[in-house]
Amino acid sequence: MAVFRPEGSTSQVLAELARLWDQARVHFPGQVTQKELAKVSKVPHSTVNGWATGAAEPRDLDQLVQVGATLAGWANERAPSAWEWDRLMAADRARPAPAAAPAGAGQSGQAATAERVRVGWIPQPVDCFQNRQVAERVRAAADAGGTVMLTQVLAGMGGVGKTLLAADFARRAWQQGVQVLVWVNAATPDGIVSTYATAAARLGLPLTDRDDPEQAARDFLVWAETTDRSWLVVLDDVQRPKDLSGWWPPAATSAAGGRVLVTTRLREAALAGADRRTVGIGTFTEAEARSYLKAKLGDQVPGADLDGLAADLGLLPLALAQAAAYIINADLSCAVYRERLATRLLAHSVPGEDYLPDGHQRIVTATWELSIDHADQAAPAGLARPVLCLVSVLDPAGIPQAVLTSPPALEYLASYLPDPAADSLTGEAGAVDEVMVDEVLRVLHRHSLLDHDRTARHREIRIHQLIQRATRENLTARPDLGPHLFNEVARTAADALLHLWPPVEHDQLGQILRANTTALQHAAGIALYSLDTGVHSVLLHAAVSLGETGQVTAAIAACTNLHTTCQQHLGPDHPYTLGARNNLAIWRGESGDAAGAVAAFEKLLADHERVLGPDHANTLTVRSNLARWRGEAGDAAGTVAAYKKLLAARSRVLGPDHPDTLTTRHNLAWWRGKAGDVLGAAAACEELLADQLRVLGPNHPQILATRHILARWRGELGDAAGTVAAYESQLAERSRVLGPDHPDTLATRHNLAYWRGKAGDVSGAAAAFEELLVDQQRVLGSDHPQTLASRHNLALWRGQLGDAAGAFAAYERLLVDQQRVLGPDHPDTLGARVNLAIWRGEVGDAVGAVAAFEELLVDQQRVLGSDHPQTLASRHNLALWRDRAAGQK
Repeated sequence: MAVFRPEGSTSQVLAELARLWDQARVHFPGQVTQKELAKVSKVPHSTVNGWATGAAEPRDLDQLVQVGATLAGWANERAPSAWEWDRLMAADRARPAPAAAPAGAGQSGQAATAERVRVGWIPQPVDCFQNRQVAERVRAAADAGGTVMLTQVLAGMGGVGKTLLAADFARRAWQQGVQVLVWVNAATPDGIVSTYATAAARLGLPLTDRDDPEQAARDFLVWAETTDRSWLVVLDDVQRPKDLSGWWPPAATSAAGGRVLVTTRLREAALAGADRRTVGIGTFTEAEARSYLKAKLGDQVPGADLDGLAADLGLLPLALAQAAAYIINADLSCAVYRERLATRLLAHSVPGEDYLPDGHQRIVTATWELSIDHADQAAPAGLARPVLCLVSVLDPAGIPQAVLTSPPALEYLASYLPDPAADSLTGEAGAVDEVMVDEVLRVLHRHSLLDHDRTARHREIRIHQLIQRATRENLTARPDLGPHLFNEVARTAADALLHLWPPVEHDQLGQILRANTTALQHAAGIALYSLDTGVHSVLLHAAVSLGETGQVTAAIAACTNLHTTCQQHLGPDHPYTLGARNNLAIWRGESGDAAGAVAAFEKLLADHERVLGPDHANTLTVRSNLARWRGEAGDAAGTVAAYKKLLAARSRVLGPDHPDTLTTRHNLAWWRGKAGDVLGAAAACEELLADQLRVLGPNHPQILATRHILARWRGELGDAAGTVAAYESQLAERSRVLGPDHPDTLATRHNLAYWRGKAGDVSGAAAAFEELLVDQQRVLGSDHPQTLASRHNLALWRGQLGDAAGAFAAYERLLVDQQRVLGPDHPDTLGARVNLAIWRGEVGDAVGAVAAFEELLVDQQRVLGSDHPQTLASRHNLALWRDRAAGQK
């Protein structure tokens, strides 16, 4: 026989055996029979048949353990232990004897009307069960309007404790007197039908056909709709909405207090309805997690360790239970366990399958595999798992959907289409598009494997950190191609992030991409490093982008971290390691430490010449950077000499028309002007322009840059009006070539506004800076260095218009922001202090101006050096304001 339905029995042992039987039939349909069970378990067929029909109950523990182990093996579940079976047998023995039937009672069901009925095996209470906040919502069972909802659907990802909450709810209902309680293992349609049929038999319903389970199940639903007895049906672990089609208990129309509770990982519209309330079940709260761990591990564990462990495991109840069991079994401290968790595979940081806590059927890393398998089978088939793999290496707090629909991601996903056969008409292989990715994300959302919110701009996808970790570890654990597949995932995610990165950051997208890059770097490890190809460009771009958006201190920290990891994975002399040192030195200079940048570049140049040779392109780049920062440190003449030598080297190695050679001529012209040779700088720019036009073409950005500095030097020679005209022409050209919001276009507007003021149109300069600030704040953000520079100049020209008090107040506000964004030693911050001191004096506080310059000089001498032009200028201003202060006395 292929049935195991001990109908009429109240035995918890037989209920559990029936559940295992149903699960075994799911995995081996048509093959699980009483005869085969007796043969494999070596228990007499007559005994198995007696248990299956309910004619007898187990009395021999050894036989019960053998039968249970056989069924559990077929069901792909952990076999209950001898102790667990013995406990259920003890519960059976403690049952009260059934009440005698009244005289004359028939056999139909009249005799059972007063007897309470309980069908199905309710999971036992777990140790240290938490009375969670969400449980109160379930028990309250009222919607916003106050109407009692008789059907509730508890939906959430695997491991959040849905079944435990439902079991607690069911036991409370039983204790409070519900007359009929039916617990259904709803993972399969057969499990639903067979349990309903058992309930019909236990209720003694008239005409119930024991040979037709479906008809008996329908009889039970009719009874539930018409009875005046209170009842509760729990449908645990619904895996497909269609399994409940036609089998929903009629809670909304029952004659008396019928209620339904459903647990599922699905968030499907088919499970919702006007008479059903969906209750999202999430992780523990921080307080619940601490309370649970404290109860399990004892009061002596420091609260910080408990909170840290809860955070490490994302507050997931299943993971916390298994971690606590591991700690207790291994006799570890919480701190030592956290160290192991950080360095070992998650699967090696929880108990083995034979040592799981009560009620746990699989370790945490395997908890979501069934959901992933189901999602992978849903249309579009075969894409759920690879999408989840990409998501597993990114930021759990928010991933832009555009990352997954970028060309690198779509190409990767296309390789996982189940049938890559060429299209019969076009002959081309199948492809994945944005619509398909969106459909896959909805499938993963419905299976509670991630959260997909189309309204959350740039953060459409969120996922629990342990689902990510389990996905990564399960992928790398594959014995054949695991490491190769993981490397492919990591590099695809990196390519996708880099592809999505905007050339100009003007909203939160850049910040979100950096957060995703940080998560990727942590998850991918060495996968983003290769001795052949170096470090992936997204890591370099993420670090540099911090500085480009004005976060110079953060850029230094990111470049320092990247240099450290390059040393670890590539070695100190690898070109990419040297490149990371180059970026670190640049941002050290941009932070205001020009002298530190010079020292760093001097050491870096020696290493480049030793490793790559003096004529290598990277070596020449380092020479260029060293020359620049010598000038920024105050040695403009030395910089001019250095660029002259570099120009000779690049002309010899690369040729006179190479872009790097032309760039060197551009830099030399700039520093000639900065060194005082403004006329020579202007002439050099004119000569360079002719060669750039011949080599690069009229619209090349380098040509625009050279015209830019040529206009500056013409202005410094006294032709302010000509400079204004030149900048107006350049603005039109940059707007056409680069667009109106490009940083270089905005920089041209900045210079145009400045030179309008220098040409005498002070009012026009102030108005232009006001307009520019609006666009810079929109495009670049309020903290970008260019935005701060425009605020500086707007304050200057307002002061020139006669509003000294307004200029002073504007510089006070600007200084606060510059110190916060750029740091107190940045040249721009020191420059703001110069102007603040000047305008302090202009509003009548000459004594305050003297004090401000005295403080400023100390910092300039420390940061820039005593001979730096800005330091010398401050000495001049100090003397000037001392004279004015003396005059005021």
